[in-house]
Amino acid sequence: MRKSFYQFLMTQRNPASYDEIAQFANNAFYDQSFPKQEQNYQRLSEYLEENANYLPSMTIFDAAFQKYQEQAQNL
Repeated sequence: MRKSFYQFLMTQRNPASYDEIAQFANNAFYDQSFPKQEQNYQRLSEYLEENANYLPSMTIFDAAFQKYQEQAQNL
């Protein structure tokens, strides 16, 4: 079964890193409302646009989602 985007994102966490995706993951970890089972780009994008004031740019989400898709294809 394919991982959810949240499960993938948690593999990117690194509190000591200044990498944008790592920072996104660190902040998403504390977001109690994050759709943890979601795999759909559009639904995740809508959630983040409306609720994720910790995400300075949606291009960070786009880059993270691209990595998520690439990882899923390599499994």
